[in-house]
Amino acid sequence: MARKSKKELEEAKIDEAKIGETKTEEIKIEEVKVEEVKVDEVKVDEVKVDEAKVEEPKTAETEIDDSVSEKTEKESKPRRKFTPHVISFSGMYNRIKENLWLMLGTLLVSFFVVVLLAIVIFFVAAKGPEKVMVPDVIGKKLENGLLEMQVKELYPKISLRYSDTPGDEGTILDQSPKSGAIVKGYSRVSLVVSRGVIADQVGNYVGLKVDEMRMNLQTLFAGSTRPLILIGDIVYQPDTSEAGSILEQDPPEGTRISDPIKVNLVVSRGPQYENTKPPYLIGRSINDVLQTITRSKLIFDFTAYAPEENEIPGTVVNQESFDSEFVPNYSHMAVGIAIPTSSDDGNIYGIFEKELDEYPYPVPMRLDAVPEEGDSYTIISFNHTGGKVTIPYIVPAETTLVLYAGDKVAGRETVH
Repeated sequence: MARKSKKELEEAKIDEAKIGETKTEEIKIEEVKVEEVKVDEVKVDEVKVDEAKVEEPKTAETEIDDSVSEKTEKESKPRRKFTPHVISFSGMYNRIKENLWLMLGTLLVSFFVVVLLAIVIFFVAAKGPEKVMVPDVIGKKLENGLLEMQVKELYPKISLRYSDTPGDEGTILDQSPKSGAIVKGYSRVSLVVSRGVIADQVGNYVGLKVDEMRMNLQTLFAGSTRPLILIGDIVYQPDTSEAGSILEQDPPEGTRISDPIKVNLVVSRGPQYENTKPPYLIGRSINDVLQTITRSKLIFDFTAYAPEENEIPGTVVNQESFDSEFVPNYSHMAVGIAIPTSSDDGNIYGIFEKELDEYPYPVPMRLDAVPEEGDSYTIISFNHTGGKVTIPYIVPAETTLVLYAGDKVAGRETVH
């Protein structure tokens, strides 16, 4: 083997030294890595310890301390000052000006959309159900008419009314709209249905006055075109009951009504056994005579005479005499009165005369005065059997005298 030179030996030593240094550095690096791993393990352990501490349950004291510390931190923080926001009208105006066309376009589009929707809704609503013809149901029973309307998909509105024809209860009397009219489906048709006649039998009228019966029938059949009960023949006869009272009726109570029927009556004339003593009237004034007429049950027939020299104007100068002291009630008695042609007080004297129908019993009457100025007043109230009615009076000129028979005006005259 050849011996190396000194120079080569020195270079070999240098290389070995470098290799040794390199190995030493690698060992140091490995040691550092090991230390870093250990440090990481220590950190991991610390993290685990911290997690374990976090997982430990907080006691009441710990929670109080935490809340106190949070409150202290909040108080220690400086409060944020409130700065009012200043509205810039110029900026708003500029933004509106920049977006004006966009806003107008949006409004126009919205308007057209609303109009289009309204038109669509209108035509949808206007189309509605199909139209049908109203059937003729007048004269049919209600149930049959309802069936016909149901087929046409129409709904009834029913009202009831009394009828003039017995036995038509439940019959349709009228309808609206009339038959043949074209209406929309599901429309309402008004039907008037008979609830029968108001009275289907004759009532009991015995004991009533004739006028009361007449008023009752008028009220019962008010609005009816054909009353079912009418007053027939009336026969008057003396009776102790009050004059005008119904004593008998034919047909009797409970008679069934199939067509309009007349009820014949027997009516009392009043008690005829009473008599009246004729009063003495000669020399009495007209006012005294009027008071006597009111209390008496006689019929006085007055005649006017021109006063003679020995007679007092405005007084009774003669009267009819009778053979007996008493006469039957409502007998006629002639009386003469001296009527002056003029008077100092401006009043007019006279006798009111009116021809009436004969009454079978006394009827309440009265004579009213209606002056040209002022309120009207009643001169006299009395009972009279009709025929010729005469009443003396003293009233101012231009007074209108009105005679009432019952509640009806029987005569009128203006005094001049």
